[in-house]
Order: sequence, then C-alpha cells, then structure tokens
Amino acid sequence: MLRTLVFALGGIAVAAGSLLAGGHDRGAGIYLICLGAAVILGTAFERWRYHNAPPAAARWERTGERFQDPTTGETLEVHYDRASGERRYVRAGQSDRPE
Repeated sequence: MLRTLVFALGGIAVAAGSLLAGGHDRGAGIYLICLGAAVILGTAFERWRYHNAPPAAARWERTGERFQDPTTGETLEVHYDRASGERRYVRAGQSDRPE
C-alpha cells in the first residue's frame, strides 16, 4: 500500500514537472521531474538492493544465556552468529539452528 502511494507521488511529481517545464518555470519543472524520477527509481530498486541474507548461511552458536520471556512466559535461549553479530532468541529445547 505504502509502496503504491510512493509510486503515485513520484508519478505526480514527474507529471507536474513536465507541465512546469513546458511552461514558463523551466527550472522548477526540471527539478520536479528529477525528484519524481529519483523517488520512482529508488522505490523500484529498494527490494533488489536491500535484502536480508538467507539465514541458512549463518552459523548459529548457543551462548548459554537463557531467560523467561515476560510476555509469553516461555524460556528462551540466545543464539549468536559471529560473522554478522546477529542474535536470535529461540524457545529452549528447539533445534541448534533456529529458523
């Protein structure tokens, strides 16, 4: 939903910039065209550029830390990946490799 709204706003900026560039205010029109194009391209390529690495590549180690989740009351273990520094919280007694 938000992605669609951002695409629409980028399209509106390009359209308004085209109208202004064809009229008397050429500088503002070119600015709006460039801004709208940047918003559209940035939104289109964000999923390609910013994606999470697959969890299968991680090497999870148990840290020995355990605690009780105050919300659910479950006992959780802390797992750590040295390469990324990421920490995961897994129900105690589950497999060594979460998710």
